[in-house]
Order: sequence, then C-alpha cells, then structure tokens
Amino acid sequence: MNEKHILVIEDEPSLAEVVSLYLKRAGYQVQIANDGKQAMSILEKQIPDFVIMDIMLPEVDGLSLTSWLRDRSDVPIIMVTARREEVDRIAGLEMGADDYVVKPFSPQELVSRVRAVFRRIGRDQPEAESDRPLLFDDLVIDPRSRVVTVKESDVELTAKEFDMLYMLARHPRQVFTRNQLLERVWGGAEYIDAGTVTVHVRRLREKIESDPAKPSHILTVWGVGYKFEP
Repeated sequence: MNEKHILVIEDEPSLAEVVSLYLKRAGYQVQIANDGKQAMSILEKQIPDFVIMDIMLPEVDGLSLTSWLRDRSDVPIIMVTARREEVDRIAGLEMGADDYVVKPFSPQELVSRVRAVFRRIGRDQPEAESDRPLLFDDLVIDPRSRVVTVKESDVELTAKEFDMLYMLARHPRQVFTRNQLLERVWGGAEYIDAGTVTVHVRRLREKIESDPAKPSHILTVWGVGYKFEP
C-alpha cells in the first residue's frame, strides 16, 4: 500500500471526487481542498508529497498559490486548467509547476503522470547526492548540497532546474533532445509536454548566464536539442 499523501485542490466537486477516487485506487492517500484559501490553510500545517491544483480557483488562484508554495517547498505540482492557450501553460511552469493537464483529461493519465514523478524522485536523487561538485570557470554545481554558485554568489534554483543543469553539466558537449531530457529529469516523456524543457532552459539561462540572450553554458543545437559548454 502506497502511503504517499496527495492534496487535490479543485473547486468542481464532481471532478475532485473522480480524481480522488482514481488516486485512492492507485494506493495514495488523498485530501481535497475546494478553494485556494482552504488549500493554504492545509499547506501551512503540513506539506503533502504531491499537489494537484486547478489554475482557476476561488479565493486564491492556482498561479498565486503555486508561487506561495514554491517559496516554502519543492513538492511536485501538477496544474489542471481548462485554458488551452500556451501563455497560460507557460505561466504555470514559470511559477514552478512540474507539469499540467488540460480539461477534459483522463484520470488514469493523471495517475500515470503522478507515478512518473515519484519514480523520478526515487531514482535520480540518491545518484545525484553521491557525486562530487562540478567545477567550471565561473560556475560550481554541488549535488550534495544542491547549491549552484555563479561568480562566487549562490543562485536559487528549483528542484527541476537543478536536476536539468546537473544532468547537462555531467555530460559536457553532449547533445540531448528535449525528449531525452524529459526522460532523464522528469522520469518519462510520454505524458509531459516538450515545451516544459524549453521553459526550464530559459529560466536557467536567466539565472546562470551573464547574458541570457547569448548564453555561454547552455547552448541550443538547432533542430536537435541542448548541450552544456564547460
């Protein structure tokens, strides 16, 4: 029996119940919050192992709640939205969400995405923590402390941003496709949009590059993917 605790934040009672039912069948403990304010009250007392939340919520919207939560935790987040515009999906990822699903969606697909994230966390983290720091001219990546230093100043990265940077830096000059990065960093490319990689690359460049418009470390190989230049 899986004892992982998942918080479902959804203001449509019928959808929340269906999602909860599928997650419980998969062996997870599930708690439901019907609006952003109620969710904040729950999260202030205890951070769950996973959060699934709608973007359009009463009281406190999903984007604001994601930003608030990211200041306190790296708990995995999947956003649920009825909006199909790319700008809304990107906004969720920019705020720190790990993935998104667009309504209507298959509850079983959602369960599969949750499982994929848990597999990634369980598989990749111990390997990263056992390795030595990677040292470059102006960049230090320490997998034990998960601290990145640029020109002797610490840079704050999300869990996914660190995992992607470390993955690329461990294999300098090797080109990875977006699907390969999804597989290695997120644990699977089947259910996660490849645009997730593009967003995380842009955020990384903004944080570690002297000139994000002309990056020197994280380079685009047009028509293929990305590589790390030491």
